[in-house]
Amino acid sequence: MNKLFYAFWRMGLRADNDLVIHNSSTSGKILRGIFLAALFLFGLSLAHAEIDNFRVRGGGQSEQEKTQNTVSDIKAEIKFGQNVAARILARNPMIENQSLIEYVNLVGNAVALHAGRPELKFHFTVIQSKHVNAYAAPGGYIFITKPAIDIMQDESELAGALAHEVAHVTRKHIVKALKIKGSEISAQSGITRFLGGVGDAGRVAFSQTVNKAVEMLFQDGLSQEDELDADKTGTIYLATTGYDPTALRRYLRRVKASKRDRLKVISSTHPPFNLRINKLAEQLKSMGVSKSRLPTVRARFLKRAR
Repeated sequence: MNKLFYAFWRMGLRADNDLVIHNSSTSGKILRGIFLAALFLFGLSLAHAEIDNFRVRGGGQSEQEKTQNTVSDIKAEIKFGQNVAARILARNPMIENQSLIEYVNLVGNAVALHAGRPELKFHFTVIQSKHVNAYAAPGGYIFITKPAIDIMQDESELAGALAHEVAHVTRKHIVKALKIKGSEISAQSGITRFLGGVGDAGRVAFSQTVNKAVEMLFQDGLSQEDELDADKTGTIYLATTGYDPTALRRYLRRVKASKRDRLKVISSTHPPFNLRINKLAEQLKSMGVSKSRLPTVRARFLKRAR
């Protein structure tokens, strides 16, 4: 299965005809379908008691959570996330390297395939910044800074950073914190009272809630519990996708050793690095994969991301 995984991966990343994740041609759709199917089968071959139950035990949405998602809730989440994403891009424009963005999309969507949110279409991009960081807006809009990629050593570390952000989306951390709903009647149900509303009052209220989400990402941070949950969940996504599950921990150790001026934002919005690194070490030991030999994919990363 390992050879099958890499065969399709190479097909999708041919230097003379790169596969874009949203390729609209018939052949592109077929290749994408085969590629994602291969990834899925490869992930299934990594069966482990901790991994088998990841959606219930912290790796996605439980069945109860899924039944609580109404169509209007999902629409509200996506609409809200689109507005947050627009604010992020206004602050930090995309880099002018389409090849790198396409590569990040391929890696990110491979991880998202195992995230338990098939109703969402995930989008990944690389943004300009002097800081090492990544951001996730509700609905599947994920951003990573160029400096964050520059200090990575292999594809598994890229997948690890993206998996952490995918987990924020699947676990609905911002959605829950801001009580974003689309169907409740209660006037106190988060943005329900003004989502899609008309008039100046509705627009102002919606804009204020979007501002709160942006402040959470860039200034206040999410709760320590949410960040540790994203580390744990993202690590399980790494394993189920077929990457070295120790990659996120390795990457955090490298980030910790980076220049302090690059860590100003991430240090103020995330738990201490030592806490995160130690918690991941405990998780990897409990999963029995602390000495994993799963792929890190260094050569392709150096070719595509440097």
